[in-house]
Amino acid sequence: MAMSSIESHKVRERFAMVDGMTMKNATKDAATGKPSQRNSRKTREGVVVSNSMDKTAIIATTNRTRHRRYAKTVQKTTRLVVHDEKNELGIGDRVRIAETRPLSKTKRWRIVRILERAR
Repeated sequence: MAMSSIESHKVRERFAMVDGMTMKNATKDAATGKPSQRNSRKTREGVVVSNSMDKTAIIATTNRTRHRRYAKTVQKTTRLVVHDEKNELGIGDRVRIAETRPLSKTKRWRIVRILERAR
């Protein structure tokens, strides 16, 4: 049974190259139906506030935003649980962290780099 021109077009479209990746492996955007690359992972910078757990540290990151009504700069501190494979972090170290797959119930971040060691 021979393929019609419409069917062959669909096959070619399905395996078309998209930024060096076949369409088969690309994810499709739900709204447009066009292929899209995976989003880049979030990165944050913060200070180590706790390292008492094994292979885990708590990093405090500070977000600054303007208050809607009063236009004052407000700081909000978020504590993130980070995977520290080598147990190399000390309290007070400044680090850069990146989002990753869930490693435990609360651990969703990993260390990218130690920016500055505590004195």
